[in-house]
Amino acid sequence: MTDTRHTPPPAAAAHHEGPFTRAPGRWEKERSRAQLTGHVRDHTCSAACELGLLYERTPWGWLAWTVPGDGSSPKTPHQIGVLTPAATRKQRLALRWLTRHPARQIALGTVPGSLRFFAAAVALISLLIGLFAAGHGIPVDVVLPAMLLAPLIAEHLPDRLDARAQEHVRTVEGDGACRYLQRLAALHTSLVQAAAGSDRYELRRSAEIGQHLLWDAADLLQTRNTRVASADLIAREQLMLQLAHQAAQILECSAAEDGTAEADQPRATGRPTRPYPPNVQPTATAAPYPTPSTSLSKGSLPMTEPESSPVVRTPDVYLLFAHEPYYPGPGAQEINTTVVSVDSLLHPQVRQPDGARIHDRLTQGRQPGEIIPLATLTHELRGGADWPAVGDWERVTIDLVRLVRSGNCDALSLGLPEIARALVCTGPHSHVRAYDAASDDLIDYGPTERAAVLAEIDAFLGGLVAERDLWPGDGLLTPLARTGQEPR
Repeated sequence: MTDTRHTPPPAAAAHHEGPFTRAPGRWEKERSRAQLTGHVRDHTCSAACELGLLYERTPWGWLAWTVPGDGSSPKTPHQIGVLTPAATRKQRLALRWLTRHPARQIALGTVPGSLRFFAAAVALISLLIGLFAAGHGIPVDVVLPAMLLAPLIAEHLPDRLDARAQEHVRTVEGDGACRYLQRLAALHTSLVQAAAGSDRYELRRSAEIGQHLLWDAADLLQTRNTRVASADLIAREQLMLQLAHQAAQILECSAAEDGTAEADQPRATGRPTRPYPPNVQPTATAAPYPTPSTSLSKGSLPMTEPESSPVVRTPDVYLLFAHEPYYPGPGAQEINTTVVSVDSLLHPQVRQPDGARIHDRLTQGRQPGEIIPLATLTHELRGGADWPAVGDWERVTIDLVRLVRSGNCDALSLGLPEIARALVCTGPHSHVRAYDAASDDLIDYGPTERAAVLAEIDAFLGGLVAERDLWPGDGLLTPLARTGQEPR
């Protein structure tokens, strides 16, 4: 097994965990000013509230933070903006324009609407200048249009400039989308800082690719929700992780060795001799099953007998799915992918009837012992278009992870490297591209490499269940009958 790193480098993990992480004094200053002049987020806020936002500009865009009313520091931005790759000076000025302090508004009393304070000031100044000009003999037919036109321009021109500036920026809002882009932005910031402090072409190229990945992810999140675009988003995050790891390795080599010594270590940035095999860690079960899952014996655990059905099912199959990484204990390896018995989908602690419907799909026309990635089922469901008719796969996988971590079922917990995880998160005919800094080229991984990853997982699982199969849990529900009834 390889010892490939899966977590972000320490430098990347420190970026954007909160507002102004590099200048905490700036946050206190901005927060104090916002509490005096703006609207803070507290229990009185509604969906219609126009919250005051504090903009943190970055080389790639901005993060907009709300100000909590309790004085705490927010963990997730309210909005993230990503500037177009290879931005010109004009486009960077557009970014600064969009992140300016919001215009102060003057209520018009009984008249609906408001007027910019700046427009009112321009109207007053133009009136004074117009009276002065008229008093010095300038024709009224010249002065009057100028007096009327100046406040109109001051009121409506900023909106036109906003629209033009937004053509060069992708803006994302919403907790789920912002959390994802926040992770990606932290990795990209580490690439930008590594490139800024070095003259290495590989680092500059990594930062350029990172900007494109960030822009593509923002574009996906702006037009599609995280569930629909999950496979594409995961692939981009895996490539960004690889770029960050390579950048960290290059910096370490540059600090410790000269260019000749660095050339003697091609494995740091080159393609491995085999397609990124997984690091695996079987989980231990809770009492009354104190032994680890490597000592389970197949078919010896109680479970509810399935209802008789004329349809031939293949119950001895396994579900493979990726999820948010976690650590099972201090010093333990990261777990980011899990394999469970398909019957765990019938557990009462899993969202139902969604779990039973997914179970029904996974047990039709399979081979005994087959490992079925969730992405394969997505492919079979017309690329995910039919998921709404089946169930909420995202909620089901969250429940399965919770079930595994609480010891209420057995699982094979995997710490897959970036490329391997990206491959099992895509369809059987999809491709994943990874940047190789050594050759300055994109390496293509496709169905062959995906099959190799699944074959290695299958070999490890085969040895694991040779003695005893994965325990799916107790009190399982009855599988769906093909008549369409819900589980009992």
